[in-house]
Amino acid sequence: MDDTHIRLAHGNGGSYMRELIETVFARHLANPLLNVQADAVALPAMEGGGVVMVTTDGFTVQPLEFPGGTIGSLAVHGTVNDLAVSGATPYYLTLNAFIEEGFDIARLERIIASLAEAAREARVVIVAGDTKVLPHGEVGGLYLATTGVGVRAQHLQLGLDRVQPGDAVLVSGPVGDHGIAVLLAREEFGLRGELLSDAASVFPLTQALASLNGLRFMRDPTRGGLATVLHEICRATGLEVRLNQTAIPVREQVAAVCEMLGYDPLFLACEGRVVAVVEASQAPEALTRLQALPQGREAAIIGSVNAGRAHVVLQTELGGERILEELEDDPLPRIC
Repeated sequence: MDDTHIRLAHGNGGSYMRELIETVFARHLANPLLNVQADAVALPAMEGGGVVMVTTDGFTVQPLEFPGGTIGSLAVHGTVNDLAVSGATPYYLTLNAFIEEGFDIARLERIIASLAEAAREARVVIVAGDTKVLPHGEVGGLYLATTGVGVRAQHLQLGLDRVQPGDAVLVSGPVGDHGIAVLLAREEFGLRGELLSDAASVFPLTQALASLNGLRFMRDPTRGGLATVLHEICRATGLEVRLNQTAIPVREQVAAVCEMLGYDPLFLACEGRVVAVVEASQAPEALTRLQALPQGREAAIIGSVNAGRAHVVLQTELGGERILEELEDDPLPRIC
């Protein structure tokens, strides 16, 4: 095999591995804190204190490159977003790469370059990492795993335990874009489209809401989509979530593909959206703040939290009601 593809030797700790790390990973991710020779790195103390928040995640999306992103940019956005919806400012990431023997090095470099660009845009730095090469057939090309570190202000308290009857539910933009964009990129059903994944950092959105005293809870609706986040609220609180179907933003192309293939956009993954629960009196202000941002222009108040049975109830556009059951099977595997 020539030097344009990954060999098992690229993961054995020797010269091939060192060359791969230096010419691909370190070259794209270079920053003053990254030390590819050290087993651990010291991070600077945070100004003003605050609560240190840590998250970790893994990414196995197929295809590895899709309209609107790659597994690399998705890894950054997914990790940053988990910190952001917790009320934290993201600062640092670590990166683990599991690469299949025979993987094209030029493709790997495109993905890592995409990752690096997403990190710069999100204003986070990769400070440590690890690389493993697995025999051909044991990995779907490339898997990534990340850890994220951020800081949340001491006064900011968010959580499911703060959700109360009467609260409003908002979403920052159309749902289902990521799930359908990845599906179309696979071309499994002979379908094609120009829809882009919504994958992006949601930190500007969460930062806009963070100063609202009535902000109760935030979550990014990834696997299982919007409906799964709302089921989580019901389980944790014992309250009902009531949705207005006509208020939920869904792009026409997403709705059309879902209708053809039998998917429900409310259960499809998003990678750049925020679901927020806010005290009802502050919902209009929360909506104004979201819609003032490019990423939140299509934000909407979509429902409310009410006393009642712990169900997600959808008020349909025809005036009826139906209960949204919890997701059992994964409709689109390996989308994040």
